[in-house]
Amino acid sequence: MSHPFGISPPPIAPDAPWLAPLAGFSDLPFRLLCRELGAAVAVTEMVSAKGLFYDSRNTKRLLATCPADSPLVVQLFGAEPDYLERAAAALAETGYTSFDLNCGCSVRKVVKTGAGAALLGAPDRLVACARAMVRAVGPGRVGVKLRLGSKPPARVDLELAARLAEAGVAWLALHPRHASQGFAGTANRPALGEFVAASTLPVIASGDLMTAADGRAVLAETGAHGVMYARGALADPRVFARHAALFAEKGHDAPQAVPSVCDVVRRHAALCREHADDRQALLRMRTAVPRYLRDLPGCRALRDRLCRVQSWNELSDIISEAEALAAASPQAAGEAA
Repeated sequence: MSHPFGISPPPIAPDAPWLAPLAGFSDLPFRLLCRELGAAVAVTEMVSAKGLFYDSRNTKRLLATCPADSPLVVQLFGAEPDYLERAAAALAETGYTSFDLNCGCSVRKVVKTGAGAALLGAPDRLVACARAMVRAVGPGRVGVKLRLGSKPPARVDLELAARLAEAGVAWLALHPRHASQGFAGTANRPALGEFVAASTLPVIASGDLMTAADGRAVLAETGAHGVMYARGALADPRVFARHAALFAEKGHDAPQAVPSVCDVVRRHAALCREHADDRQALLRMRTAVPRYLRDLPGCRALRDRLCRVQSWNELSDIISEAEALAAASPQAAGEAA
């Protein structure tokens, strides 16, 4: 692959929704599925800057990609500027073009190293880490994903955006909860709006975006420049197609048809079989498919079976049964469309 300097940065716009970095979920097959459904940009699961140099099998899996998986942002985590610089430079040399610094993960094994959400309490180190990544790959290639702070009442300094802009960061993403909250409570949209107003960098909104209507609302309420779907995409990756449909209503290009949920499952399975280890891919489908079918009336027994599925043929049979349920129920047919 060629060196990334000179390649356009990932698009940031209200009608260009991103797939968030989702540890354990946003692997290559899921990213490709979301792209086919309308995601403009996808972010990898978080990758350890140090882990990259230990040649771990898991790190290679996290970085698996293909030409259709573009534009792609690699999310790195770490607390040492030197390692982050080396990691970003090494990945850029192999062709990765855009990067993100994780400053929001509250998992204990990450925080105890000073990385993730711990950086929110050490803004000088946070800026130094971001600056090191920019130094490695050039301006326009690095973003930073933030939370409001590590825990209440701490709040990310509104001047941080200016410091990151000075360091060469190109965009910010903010999930307006404290890291200690996880996903409890409600995303603080007024705080997000304040951050957007204070930032000279484009800000991508995250948090509580379960539907395309949520995405449109947060754009209108906060002035954010784009949205990043996380749990909403896990629940139903068709959120990207529906996001496109909302903008088509405003006179943009006609959106693609929204496929049935059963067709989405079949496509996800096909992508898993094409791009992932067969056994591991099937195990991942056990967790994904029950979420997709959660609103299908009468499907609880099928979801229970999905959690124990042992083969791709068995998965196909269950999806055919789900399709029959949808066809037999007007309500289900509406949910499946």
